[in-house]
Amino acid sequence: MIVRRFYDERLAQASYLIGCERVGEGILIDPARDVSPYLAAARQEHLRITRVAETHIHADFASGTRQLAAETGAVPHLSAEGGPDWQYQFATADGAVLLHDGDTIVFGGVRLDLLHTPGHTPEHLAFIVTDLSRSNEPVAILSGDFLFVGDVGRPDLLERAAGVADSKRAAARALFKSLRRMESFPDYLQVWPGHGAGSACGKALGSLPSSTLGYERRTSWAFAATDEAAFVESVLEGQSEPPIYFAEMKRLNRAGPPILSLAELPILGPDAFGPIGANGFLLDVRPGNAFAEEHLEGWLNIPLSRAFTKWAGWLVPYDRDVYLLASDPAAGADARAALASIGLDRVKGVFGPDLIATARQRGSAISAQRVPMAEVKTLQQRGVVVVDVRDPDEWDAGHLDGAKHHPLGTLPRAMASVDRSTPVAVHCAGGSRSGIGASMLEQMGFRNVTDLTGGWSAWNGIDG
Repeated sequence: MIVRRFYDERLAQASYLIGCERVGEGILIDPARDVSPYLAAARQEHLRITRVAETHIHADFASGTRQLAAETGAVPHLSAEGGPDWQYQFATADGAVLLHDGDTIVFGGVRLDLLHTPGHTPEHLAFIVTDLSRSNEPVAILSGDFLFVGDVGRPDLLERAAGVADSKRAAARALFKSLRRMESFPDYLQVWPGHGAGSACGKALGSLPSSTLGYERRTSWAFAATDEAAFVESVLEGQSEPPIYFAEMKRLNRAGPPILSLAELPILGPDAFGPIGANGFLLDVRPGNAFAEEHLEGWLNIPLSRAFTKWAGWLVPYDRDVYLLASDPAAGADARAALASIGLDRVKGVFGPDLIATARQRGSAISAQRVPMAEVKTLQQRGVVVVDVRDPDEWDAGHLDGAKHHPLGTLPRAMASVDRSTPVAVHCAGGSRSGIGASMLEQMGFRNVTDLTGGWSAWNGIDG
């Protein structure tokens, strides 16, 4: 049996290629939108990807199932569990095989047994993997968003992100019962989860890429909770605000993401900027320091870092054409691929540094107003409104007296009704989120915005 794991650092998301060398076939579980890594791996392993499957309807990234099927002819295998409200709408038209609890997929020396594990979502399936060339005993569970290293999939997303009222407690009880189904499986069963640390699909995911069921039984809080009522309270407590784009991803993945056919991203010269006007959404993906030194009015800065996709999902609209400003064409292409991974497909072109140079010559380039966090009290005495854009758990652990708390993803909504002449200073933990937040406020029309560098860590005398 051949096993290849693929991991997208920005999405904290794992996909798996399971293949049989003897028959030269493979199945891809939970593919992301960019299928090129899977195709390359299949060529290296001399496999044909004949099947593509999902553990559930994803909320945090655009599924690559339809894309992979279109490019390889692989047959989609999709859950038919969860009731009528949680069926894949494209399944019939795409000729999908519908999967139920207890079904089996066999090719060559590989067997996958399907286990219905609701809780994170009603239709969720886990895949029990057996390498028949070695044993009839299972070797691993492809657990999707049911079971993570050190955690379980959060059961509140349908209520908080998809708007399914009064569903989170019932989902938590279902998750508790799903965990009990694991009691019949051996300790040595490897756990291959769908996400790692940094994913918003759980609250305390471990950074290890895999685990064993026995280790999770010994160390995970979820298995330690033997009382259903106590489990329900524990799993719902402390869950972060789900990114606003999760609702869009649920809708998109249920309906079926469109097949991408990405032509080369147009490289735009400075003269193309004027006609865009207010019709396009302007996204500067250069590093934060470069943006702070020199940028154009009206551009949101989200640096092309590990957190880029997360903040783009919060702050970039789905209903507008997007124009990028990048350090070079490769960075622009990378940004477009990252945006496409969450269904933001309306990227129309990328500007380069020559746009900044032209603005500098014309006197329209501006710099960010940046002040060390040590001066925050002076700013407050001058009537500047200090906005803390950290997460709720960070705020609860300690915050500045008199500051307003608006987590970064909620900033546009929270500040929508505030007078644009209000002087505002933004801080986070170390400075990266405050830079994004300050640029967001500038884009919204605030005329006096300060980025408090160093953030809460500097205020507490902690390096970084």
